[in-house]
Amino acid sequence: SPRGHGVAPCGRVWRVSSWFVLHAMATIGGSTSADQRDEGNTSALVRRLVRTTLTKKGAVRVDEQDVDRVFRYALRVVGSSLHASVEPDENAVADAVRLRLSRQGKPGSSSGVEFAELHSRLAQQPGLTQRWALLHTLLRVAETGSSESKRGGGTERGPDVAAAAMLANPMSASSMAGGLPALTPRTPTQAVRARSANAVSVVDAADSIDTARGLAAGDGSTLGVEHPSARQLAHKELAAESLANLETAEQALVRDVLFACQGIDGVFIKYSGTQDAFVLNEDTHCSPGQRRLTEQLSECGWLFKRIRASLSDAGELFIDESPEGTLQLDTRGSDQGSTRQAFRAAIRAELAEYYRLIAVLEAQAQVPMASALAAAAANDSSNSNSNSSSSSYLSLRRLSVWLAEPQRRLRLLAVLVDATRHKKGGALLRALHEHGKHGDPAVVCVVERLLTQASVPVLNFTKQWVLTGELDDPRDEFFIRHDRTVQEDNLWRLGYEVDLEMLPPFIDLGLAHDALRAGKSINFLRRRCGDDQAWHQEKAPILVACHTAGGLIYGNQAALGVLVKEAKTRIDKVLKKVLFEKYKLHEHLNAAKRFLLLGQGDFHAVLMDAIGTDLNDPASSISAYTLTGSLETAIRASNAQFDPPYILDKLRVSTQRATGKDEIGWDVFSLRYAVSAPLDVVFTEQSMTKYLRIFTFLWQLKRVEHSLNGTWQTMKPAVTASLERDGASGDAGSLLAQEMRRCHTLRGEMHHFVSNLQYYVMFEVLEGSWDGLTKEMASAQDLDAIVEAHDKYLASVTRKALLGPKSQLLSHTLGGIFDCILRFRGFADRLYDVAKDAAMRRQLARLRVTQRLESASASASAGTTWGSVPGEDAAGGDGLLSVEFVLEMKTQLDAVADDYAKMLDGFLNLLPLQTHVDLRFLRFRLDFSEFYSNKEKGRGGGGGGRFFG
Repeated sequence: SPRGHGVAPCGRVWRVSSWFVLHAMATIGGSTSADQRDEGNTSALVRRLVRTTLTKKGAVRVDEQDVDRVFRYALRVVGSSLHASVEPDENAVADAVRLRLSRQGKPGSSSGVEFAELHSRLAQQPGLTQRWALLHTLLRVAETGSSESKRGGGTERGPDVAAAAMLANPMSASSMAGGLPALTPRTPTQAVRARSANAVSVVDAADSIDTARGLAAGDGSTLGVEHPSARQLAHKELAAESLANLETAEQALVRDVLFACQGIDGVFIKYSGTQDAFVLNEDTHCSPGQRRLTEQLSECGWLFKRIRASLSDAGELFIDESPEGTLQLDTRGSDQGSTRQAFRAAIRAELAEYYRLIAVLEAQAQVPMASALAAAAANDSSNSNSNSSSSSYLSLRRLSVWLAEPQRRLRLLAVLVDATRHKKGGALLRALHEHGKHGDPAVVCVVERLLTQASVPVLNFTKQWVLTGELDDPRDEFFIRHDRTVQEDNLWRLGYEVDLEMLPPFIDLGLAHDALRAGKSINFLRRRCGDDQAWHQEKAPILVACHTAGGLIYGNQAALGVLVKEAKTRIDKVLKKVLFEKYKLHEHLNAAKRFLLLGQGDFHAVLMDAIGTDLNDPASSISAYTLTGSLETAIRASNAQFDPPYILDKLRVSTQRATGKDEIGWDVFSLRYAVSAPLDVVFTEQSMTKYLRIFTFLWQLKRVEHSLNGTWQTMKPAVTASLERDGASGDAGSLLAQEMRRCHTLRGEMHHFVSNLQYYVMFEVLEGSWDGLTKEMASAQDLDAIVEAHDKYLASVTRKALLGPKSQLLSHTLGGIFDCILRFRGFADRLYDVAKDAAMRRQLARLRVTQRLESASASASAGTTWGSVPGEDAAGGDGLLSVEFVLEMKTQLDAVADDYAKMLDGFLNLLPLQTHVDLRFLRFRLDFSEFYSNKEKGRGGGGGGRFFG
């Protein structure tokens, strides 16, 4: 079949009846060997086939001139490079021929048997290696001939008519479609008349018009054989036909198509807003094929108009969602940053070739077809190359060939323009990159060219950011976003972040975060540290490394990675050096641990002794000047005096705002460590709030310990023994001594709890967390790691010190225990005051008795006798300390002991519920001798006993 499609297209037919297959096979199968012996070439076989076919079709007389004419036509058929797209299967083709013969044969016909015999004889012929191709060709000829007979109305023509048709005119309307011309049947009389007078009948006139259209198309319908004179004649016939039918000249349509390709309305082709396309006027007279081809070519104009609108600064065209679907102007994307401007420049560069092509086509369209054909005829008469001369004019079909590739390019550009509408920065690049995932190399090449130019602003942004720390991005198209509402002190934590929507496809998330940290570090070094000179000398090696890697262009991931990572590595070293050497970050962290987390023991002991009396006053009456003086006294009286001034100058006294009338100075007092930039990036407000919470807890624990130490000074064994020896006598004295011993026991238990809790907090919590902080500080690569390590340190201390959100109930219980201990301190002070007062009065009574006895012995010599004073007993007591008073004191001590036991029991029961292992270990330290466990078992078996009693 023509052009290798395997099946003859509509209009490309050979008018040969199906019985031609049998006769052709009989001729070939029966005489091939003889011809090989006589003539020995393919031409002789073809001539014999032509002669036999004409004779068997019933021609009256066959002369050599007719045979030569059909023979040349047959040679063109045999010599054409035609092939089928089906699998070469000889048996399948033979079955198809046999089936066709059986369907078309008359009842009782032996066509099938005859074909089988002929096929068997054909298979036995030596030298025939392409029998399948021969059978396939004959089958297609038979099928095409029968289909044209049906389209011709089914009129049966005699064998003489068919034979004469082959002799008269071998070209037919099938040439119009670019296929092989058919043999048009005519009557013998018409054949004789045609040979004698070159007359043309009505049927021949129709065929001649078809032939003229095929020749005028110039698309290979003559199988590569040029006939310039015939083509010129065909164009004249077509022009006459168009004039007769009042059709629009093709050259005018070509001109309007070129106008439409530039987005300009022509005479016949205009843009329709309702149809959103360039359309041909309905009153324009032209053939349906020309109208269809014109509308197809006008698509380039619609695409160009849409693309050109996207390049305008005024806005972009888009199809609205109304039922009419008209093209509207969108001004929302008219100013979307440098990335869109670069993309528009890339689109303009892609359209430059299209502009040049349109200019060439416009110049070629100025050449009239008649002049070009006249020149072709002149060149043909002078034996010149007719191909070059006849190709100077421009037709619609030729224009479709020229615009095929540009139309595909415009479609791709229009798709990319639509995909990137309303997008900017990295989002625009990501949309382009998604369309680059295509199997067509041409599409990939175009998208890569656009990405190369459109990515230049983003790459420049990246280079500027990682080298200078400056972000000049007024339209927010960079993948690092700057929050301009953030204050200067929170700029490091909250001022910059990665915008995932603007992240380009060629930058992964890890590289984006590295670029973010590098730029933030440079910005922080310049704006917060005030030291830009240390970084200035590091820029040159970074640029050299990037240039060595190939330069910062799209597709060179290595150079981009080298730029970012090299800049990050160098700026991190510079910034760490500035923070730790110039601003003494490690020393300030250690100072915060010693002063705010009570690591400087002697300082806090002196401070508590100095301001303990003042803090017992109501919170509203506390004087900050007095507390500051006490702070300076504590510094001078402890080892804190040897700290450098830049440490001591940052230590302040602070009082929190009182929330109740009953609060005293202990509840509102705190220490504050005031730091300034750039250290405030580590000591943030949130961090200082955590320091304050931890200090408040540790200060309460220190106060409780200080209270128990003061109670011990009051209740130390020497004092107790003296009171028992010199105290009240009688039942009241015995009960008082018993309660004093109970106070010693309860104080010892409280001291055991407080000392173990303090050991746990100071050593296992604070020192363990500090050791982890120092290790992480030493291995930190950047400022983010330093800040994260400090935050992790404070979070660890807060969680382990029972201040976390999951330990609120435990912290509340611990606060109750501290209150019980402070109540016990007050009770013990009152009890020992009473005991001291009783002992003092007893000593005074004994002194009075002794004095009376001495006076009595002196008076005895004078005969005078002294008696006892009311309220004094014989043992020297005063009789004022009653049993009821001691029993009341015992009741108060029982209440304190019961409250403490309940609080401690609840605290110990809550410890196993904590998730942190260190808190579980605290229970083991508090109950290492299983004292509380046995007490719990005793209460369970005895029915509600107390720890003390």
